Amino acid sequence: MVDSHVHSNLGQAVSATRVLPVPDAQELAHSEVLAELIRREIHDAGGHLDFARFMQLALYAPGLGYYSAGLTKFGACGDFVTAPELGALFARCLAHQCVPLMQELGNADVLEVGAGSGALAADLLRELECLEQLPRTYYILELSADLRQRQAQRLAQQVPHLAARVQWLDTLPSPGFRGIVVANEVLDAMPVQRFCIKDGALQRMDVAWENGGFVWRSVPAEVALSRVLAARLDLATVPDGYISEINLQAEAWLRSMAAVLEHGVILLVDYGYGRAEYFHSQRSAGTLLCHYRHRAHDNPLVLVGLQDITSHVEFTAMAEAATDAGLTLLGYTSQAAFLAANGITQLAETPQDPDPRRQIALMQEIKKLTLPQEMGELFKVMALGRGMATPMVGFTLQDRRGRL
Repeated sequence: MVDSHVHSNLGQAVSATRVLPVPDAQELAHSEVLAELIRREIHDAGGHLDFARFMQLALYAPGLGYYSAGLTKFGACGDFVTAPELGALFARCLAHQCVPLMQELGNADVLEVGAGSGALAADLLRELECLEQLPRTYYILELSADLRQRQAQRLAQQVPHLAARVQWLDTLPSPGFRGIVVANEVLDAMPVQRFCIKDGALQRMDVAWENGGFVWRSVPAEVALSRVLAARLDLATVPDGYISEINLQAEAWLRSMAAVLEHGVILLVDYGYGRAEYFHSQRSAGTLLCHYRHRAHDNPLVLVGLQDITSHVEFTAMAEAATDAGLTLLGYTSQAAFLAANGITQLAETPQDPDPRRQIALMQEIKKLTLPQEMGELFKVMALGRGMATPMVGFTLQDRRGRL
């Protein structure tokens, strides 16, 4: 997840945590309980823990992790703002991309993975109803009980007549799924492994506990990790001190999603780069980014359980994992180009509310979604499909598959 106010600073996240707001006593107590759980696991693991496991616990430990506990995460009162939280334009554009695909599929479903506050589900259902193309069922794959409750409340308030179409899942659907899968800012929150080059050798960056705080601990990379990285970047040319991440869990998730998709499209929307840009030598500090009360910084080892932790997506790896699993890469482009191709400007010009203040708000929404220094360039959209013949409207203005 990314705060819409800091998109222009994503490559320059500050290390100094002194600029962060001070948590209140209740938050600190919550964080300490989770920290103790992680400390015990570090002890049991022999003194250091793979960062992917640390990130998994920090975000998803039952009842304690950032996404599992009852903390306000989305919107102005939370820690970050996602595209659906800005207004309905993002969802309306997405609906216009979905309509021709659903017409080809016939009796199709929609599966949203990680539905956040429920804003995208509510607005997407509303627009699909207006376009007379409602899905048979709108599935939401959501592991957080707290977020499920918030999503259900939002749907009941905003689209009560459509709420019965929504069903929540604990796991991926059974093989044979026909429809459209939407994953908006999902891959970035999946736990990553972190690595560095130290004294010319590939090291895995683990987490240890020293002097009252979590610290980085470098250990020799295992053979499997070394082989994967050697196939993706020339380690011999990487400068000493270089740090980056690899998201093997996201790749595994895509392979699992491919295994259940019989006919349809997976739409991935997230911030990231193709491989050459992702592993560029000038991006030598990696892409980890944390958010706490709309402040961005690059230290995931503080405020455990209270802050979001993300890593940019390496889209080349996502495309490779999907195509190896039998899917077809249907398109890859910037969010700005995708939204423009799906008529974001025209949608804003025909508001249901003629209030001029609403028009100003719509223009501000378009700017945040499409300007290069906001979400427009850093965020990418990737479409992966099986058995689809319908052209993908969202990639007609710009298709960057050649850059992967």
